[in-house]
Amino acid sequence: MRKSALMVMTLFFTMTLLAQVAPDKYFIEFTDKNNSPYSIDRPGEFLSDRAIQRRQNQWIGIEENDLPVNPSYVEAIKNINVTILTRSKWLNGITIHTNNIALVDSIGRLPFVKSIVKNKIMPINSGTVPHNKFHVEENFKQYISPGVSWEKQSNEVSYNYGPSYAQIHMLKGEELHQLGYRGQGKVIAILDAGFFMANTLPVFDSLRANNQILGTKDFVDPGNDVYLESPHGMEVLSVIGGNFPGQLIGTAPKAGFWLLRPEDTGSEYLIEEYNWVSAAEFADSVGADIINSSLGYTRFDNHEQDHTCADMSGDKTPVTRGANIASTKGLLVINSAGNSGGSDWQCVGAPADGFSVLAIAAVDSMGIRASFSSVGEATNRVKPNVAAMGAGTILAGSNGNFFTGSGTSFSAPLIAGMAACLWQTKSWASNYYILRSIERSANQFLQPDSFLGFGIPDFKKAMNLVVLPEAEKFNRLQVYPNPFTNQVKIMLFAAIKQIVIIKLYDLQGRIVYSKENIECPVGEKRIDVFLPDELPTGCYCLHLISTEVFRTSLLVKIK
Repeated sequence: MRKSALMVMTLFFTMTLLAQVAPDKYFIEFTDKNNSPYSIDRPGEFLSDRAIQRRQNQWIGIEENDLPVNPSYVEAIKNINVTILTRSKWLNGITIHTNNIALVDSIGRLPFVKSIVKNKIMPINSGTVPHNKFHVEENFKQYISPGVSWEKQSNEVSYNYGPSYAQIHMLKGEELHQLGYRGQGKVIAILDAGFFMANTLPVFDSLRANNQILGTKDFVDPGNDVYLESPHGMEVLSVIGGNFPGQLIGTAPKAGFWLLRPEDTGSEYLIEEYNWVSAAEFADSVGADIINSSLGYTRFDNHEQDHTCADMSGDKTPVTRGANIASTKGLLVINSAGNSGGSDWQCVGAPADGFSVLAIAAVDSMGIRASFSSVGEATNRVKPNVAAMGAGTILAGSNGNFFTGSGTSFSAPLIAGMAACLWQTKSWASNYYILRSIERSANQFLQPDSFLGFGIPDFKKAMNLVVLPEAEKFNRLQVYPNPFTNQVKIMLFAAIKQIVIIKLYDLQGRIVYSKENIECPVGEKRIDVFLPDELPTGCYCLHLISTEVFRTSLLVKIK
């Protein structure tokens, strides 16, 4: 009898360990959002005016995953005497902290709890995790002597870029700056590990003077001061928003910024993926246009949580699912591809693998791939997507000086800032068309590979590639009949294998039909959409979203 009891206790203890997303931390997924006090008809209660406007500009409706998690569910779990860490409306759950495994068992028996995240078991020697995930960047730092004087590269440039000219010029960024496009009116959320000294360093004087830092939030230690944490995010911010003439000019020095911390440099556990999703949701809710994430998740301190390259399929990991959802809300998600090019990890990390994520590789000042830049694929889909200068990038240091750093952490923000400037030139465009114009402007668009994807973008060229949906995709996508009764047929020609999402909105922006995970092989594919007979007559907006295509069509329902 005692032996049986011991076996039961051992099994319970093992299952509880597998449920952890970090030591003493768990993700609790809810079954639904029933009886919520929130409603999609009152989005102003959980989304800012700017977030609502971004959706309206891109014909994106409010749907159930926009609703916050049910507060009564949260309160019930809190009353079990555990600590609530973060909430995720997109994944419909919360992360908690407790060192009492009996309380976790109690939570699991609640009727509204769908699951407590369990991670697959992998061999204990499945890989090694560096104590510092930013070790590549730190190993390549080289400080620039403050006594060196830099001259303008040309009388035509609007900024004295100093040594940062090379990283801007590679993308033809100075040409957009000359035209007055410097990120004004665009908001970039930077998801990183901390922003040490960003509130005092002279390189950010103009950001502070013009109130361009819109706010900060810590998702690792809620309420903590992000300016006292890792300098990594500060270095990333300097690449986009830095303004120190003669040394460093960022790619979008006049943009607005939210500084968000989902990454804990002291350890590497799955919980950071859930932190990332919560931070992305916050970025969405405050109205950010672009997310820059110089983070990636592959292997963890607890190897039972490890991902494999097979998991980097575009929609499997929690962080990638969150990144894909962010893009459906109209945000442009830009992520570093990873620094695993010289290791046994032969793929990009998560969320760079996402279907709707622009993954950025690294090159040197000559446009040659950096050896550390993660390798992707170019068969079923292109990963990484594009590349920028991530070897010898000019950055701000926490001591007030400047240095060259290397890593895809620094190529990604170069693209994020330029994307903000590009979006200024075509304010009517959707996030998808900005993404595709960046890819189409790149120097190896016709022959993408698994090292640099479509290659190095030319943002001056990209300005002329952001075109209306009808002009770009008319011969590639047909939706008929229109008017329709209860069936719509969609004829899609796909250049690459992809997953398609179809959503139908009424004129109030409410989703009346949704179908996801439609597999489309390379070539021609017909998708039959059968709509409910009780759907009222009138006008509707159909959204078709995939890796290759974003199309909105106005349809008319008749009897």
